[in-house]
Amino acid sequence: MKPKKNPELEIGRNSSLYFAIGLNLMLFLSWQALEYKTYDKDFVAIDILNVDEELEEDIPIVNINTPPPPPPPPPVVVETITIVEDVEDVEETIIESTEANQNDAVEERIVDVSDVDVEEVDEDVEVPFAAIEDVPVFPGCEGEPRNKMKDCFQKKIQEHVVKNFRYPELATEMGIQGRVSVIFVIDSKGFTTKVRSRGPDKILEKEAERIISLLPKMTPGKQRGRSVKVSYAVPIFFKLQTS
Repeated sequence: MKPKKNPELEIGRNSSLYFAIGLNLMLFLSWQALEYKTYDKDFVAIDILNVDEELEEDIPIVNINTPPPPPPPPPVVVETITIVEDVEDVEETIIESTEANQNDAVEERIVDVSDVDVEEVDEDVEVPFAAIEDVPVFPGCEGEPRNKMKDCFQKKIQEHVVKNFRYPELATEMGIQGRVSVIFVIDSKGFTTKVRSRGPDKILEKEAERIISLLPKMTPGKQRGRSVKVSYAVPIFFKLQTS
C-alpha cells in the first residue's frame, strides 16, 4: 500500500523560520544563564540604626553695642569759710596823676642854633646812569668835556666788550645765540659790583658776566658833589656766523 501525500502540505517550507526561532530562544536562555548571580548569605547583615534626638543648646544673646555705664557723680565739695580777724593795718597806695594842668608852670628854654649838632648820614644811594650828574670816568676819558663824558663812557664800554668777547664753544656746538642784558653797579670807589644778566641760556649769561667783571677801576660817579653808586645796563649780542 503506498502512502498518500498531500500535495498542499510541504514540511520544509517553514524550516528556516523555525530554525531562527529556536536559535533566538537558545541565545536568550544562554544570556539569562550568564547574567544569573548568586550571593553568599553569610555576609548579609541587617543592622539597626538608632537615631538619638539632637540636643538643642541655648546660645545666650550678647549685645555688642551695649553703652558703657555712666560715670560716677562728681564728689560734692563743701566750702568752708573761716573768718580771720585783721592783725595788721595795710596802708593804701595813692597814685597821683602825672598829667599837667593849667596851674603847673612851664619852664621856658631858648635853644640857640649853635647848640644843635647836625650829624651827616652817609646814605648808600644808588643812582641810575641816565640820572647821574657826574658819570663815572672810564680810564681814557679823562679831560673830556662834561657834556661828552657819557658818550665817552658808553664808547669805552663797547670797546671793552668787543676786545674781551669770546663765543663759548659749547654754545657754538649747541647752536645757542641771542641777546644777553647785563646790569652792573659801579660803587662809590669805582669798582664794578652786583653783575647780573638775563639771556636765552645760562652759558651765554655766564660769558657776558665774565666780560663785564673784567672792567677796570673807574673814577666813581658823583651826585651833588658826593661819590655814589651808579647802575648801568649794557646789551651783549651773541650771533653765530652762517656760511
